[in-house]
Amino acid sequence: MGKKGDLSEFERGRIVGARRAGLSISETAQLVGFSRTTVSRVYREWSEKKKMSSKRQSCGRKCLVDVKGQLKMGRLIQDDRKATVAQITTRYNQETQNTISERTARRTLKQMGYINRRPHRVPVLSAKSRKLRLEFAEAHQKWTVTDWKNVAWSSGTRFQLQHSCGRVKIWHEQQESLDPSSPGSPAPAGGGGVTVWGIFSWHKLGPLVPIERCLSATDYLGLLGDHVHPFMSTVYPSADGCFQQGNAPCHNADVISNWFLEHKEEFTVLRLPPQSPDLNAMEHLWEMVEREVRTMAAQPTSQQQLRDAIVSAWTKASEESFRHVVESMPQRVKAVLKAKGGPTRY
Repeated sequence: MGKKGDLSEFERGRIVGARRAGLSISETAQLVGFSRTTVSRVYREWSEKKKMSSKRQSCGRKCLVDVKGQLKMGRLIQDDRKATVAQITTRYNQETQNTISERTARRTLKQMGYINRRPHRVPVLSAKSRKLRLEFAEAHQKWTVTDWKNVAWSSGTRFQLQHSCGRVKIWHEQQESLDPSSPGSPAPAGGGGVTVWGIFSWHKLGPLVPIERCLSATDYLGLLGDHVHPFMSTVYPSADGCFQQGNAPCHNADVISNWFLEHKEEFTVLRLPPQSPDLNAMEHLWEMVEREVRTMAAQPTSQQQLRDAIVSAWTKASEESFRHVVESMPQRVKAVLKAKGGPTRY
């Protein structure tokens, strides 16, 4: 590959095309991701000399994906916005002699201006929610990774047979909207689904429990006794553990509060502020399970098959994967502080 300053014909073509379409130098620079100086130079060279290639492109190793290859990769993206890098690489390498690696495919897509992110809507936080989030972040800003290792994370979620809306990542160009209603975004979830509840900590992956109906206070009390208490006793025998739970109605019932009071000598309770998935490490684990299920060769077609697939994906979660998200908690708290309680990128 050439020097950092080299531009491919495809990149030069994007700059020229944007300028000819009426975009200013600044707007073009923001669109293509290059400096205003580069944009100005490339367009001037095209205007004066009709130049669309760099003299320095012969430097270094030849690029494995030429303009024709980039066009092919662009078609693959348009055909399946939800494809993984591995799937794109496999499809690209079909019927071609010059095969590429996943790393090359990822780098090429980045050069072409594609990024892979989940469609999302920024949550509309009330003034009260922002205040509570900020207060939580201020109260825990001095917590270290060691402190967060003492937290057992828990929550429930629902997986759809087709997919859970908002969890699937899509490829899109930088200037495209990330709203789920934009072209290429996942279709609404449907076809039935499975609800599960899980618990984990930095030290250990806990049980995954299928939930057959909407949890009542009595049902949740059963979860606490059958799964939370044994997990906390095993992982934190010194009574230094902290059990995290959300703000579901069943969590705030008197019978639940009384149960925690009875066990206050064994572990404490960490309540996250409302509308705070970015502060719940459990959300990251659910995303990993979703990705594992959606990349299985045989996709589930019934609720029982989906349940089995979720259990299989849960048990395959590596220590490195769920430990990493716990270790990211100090950065997440800092992000909330910086946003003054507003939403963050996590």
